[in-house]
Order: sequence, then C-alpha cells, then structure tokens
Amino acid sequence: MTDLNAYRALFDLTGKKAVVIGAASGIGYAGALGLAAHGADVVCADLAAEGAEAAALDIVAAGGEATAQTVDIGDRASVEALFGTHPDAEVVVTTPAINVRKRLLDISGDEFERVVALNLKGTFFAIRAAAAAMVERERGSIIAVSSIRAQVVEPGQGVYAATKAGVVQMIKTVAAELGPMGVRANALAPGVVETPLTTQIQSQRDWYDAYAAKSALGRWAQPVEMAGPLIFLASDASSYVTGSLLVADGGWLSVDGRFSPPL
Repeated sequence: MTDLNAYRALFDLTGKKAVVIGAASGIGYAGALGLAAHGADVVCADLAAEGAEAAALDIVAAGGEATAQTVDIGDRASVEALFGTHPDAEVVVTTPAINVRKRLLDISGDEFERVVALNLKGTFFAIRAAAAAMVERERGSIIAVSSIRAQVVEPGQGVYAATKAGVVQMIKTVAAELGPMGVRANALAPGVVETPLTTQIQSQRDWYDAYAAKSALGRWAQPVEMAGPLIFLASDASSYVTGSLLVADGGWLSVDGRFSPPL
C-alpha cells in the first residue's frame, strides 16, 4: 500500500537546526519563517542584531523554534563564531548581498572591493565554516542565494553579476568536493524581488514597472515566494539535488528580459 505520509515527510524539517544568515529582512526573513513552519529550529543570524531578534521572536510567537545571533558575514572570525556556537546546523542559508549600480568604468576600487568582500568572500566564509561540521556528520544542505544576474547582465551590474556568478561556481565546487561526504550544496537565483536591496528601483515607478514587464508573469516577486524553493532545497525533497542553480524568476530568463536602466 502506498504511504502518502512518507511523501509529506519529504518536506519535514523537524529536529534539524537551520542557520539563516540575513534573516532580519527580505528573502532571509521569509526563508527563516518558512523553515520554521516546516519544523526546523532556526538560528536567525544577521548583522542587524535587533532585526535578527525580531525575526526570532516572530517565529516563536507563531509557535516555532528560533534564536537570534549577530553575525558579520564579511568577517571571518564572526562567521566562525556563529558556527562554533551552532556546529549542529544541518541546513545553512546565506542571503546577504550589496550592489553598486554603476557602469564598470565608473566604479571605484573601493566600491569593487566592498561588493566582492560581502557577496563573494562572505559567502565563502559561511560555506567553509558550515561545511566543516557537516562533513564530520556526513550530512547537511548548504544554500547560497545567487541571482539571475549570474546568468544575464544589464548595464550597471557588472561587479554584482560577477560575484553572483562566482557564488554559483563555488556552490558547484562544494557539491563536487563534499558530495561523497553526504553534504549537498545548491544555489537559488531569484529574479526581481521586493527587498531592501531593491529599494532604489522600487522608489522609481518607471524603473519598477519596466522590471515587472520583463518577466513572463509581469510582476515582481514577494520575499515569501522564495521560501518554497528554500524549503525544497533544505529538505529531503531535494535529497538527490546538489550542485544546481534553482531559478525562481517569474520566467525572466525564459523571455530574455533585458533592460537598460537609467544610470
């Protein structure tokens, strides 16, 4: 007899600890709530201490399990301290990123270093610190939030796109190196999502509408719409998925949504 409960259990995260870096807002906040809703004990980690604490309190108030911890993903010691406190994390989600919207010839060396240091180097710190304990336990799921900009670029996003493409290649390498030890690693590529990172665009109606029109669905995504893909990649529902880039872009890449913004 077919046991449907076994299929429902594929998404069950009960008993697993999940560390979400960037949980104070946007995709990280939605992901933290989504993982908690499926049973995970969530560590809401963020540079914004009050935001991380608020996210954890929201989860607890809704009946879930969560704690908060401050972390600076761009600081190796801070990231190592996070996973030193939570070496039993079976799921790790890393979301933080910044963007400097300028043409390459206009970006200063300091701006370049700042974007690379957070988006790429910070992600490296998180992956390395999380994976060490996962290898010892021979299980774990690492999820790094990339972007459709890892696949297609528009004027003004060259450095951001380069870091997001680098995240994808890093994830693929981790999947190849750690797969034999039972550790999975995947990347999520959102399209345009209404988060603090896109505040500049949201405040300019013409730009906002142009972005919305470029996807097959004709609209922006809400952060909660990224929770489903994160839950899938964190759970046993994706037990044979590693080294992948899961695109959640409303069909942007499929319809070739190119756009030249008003830089």
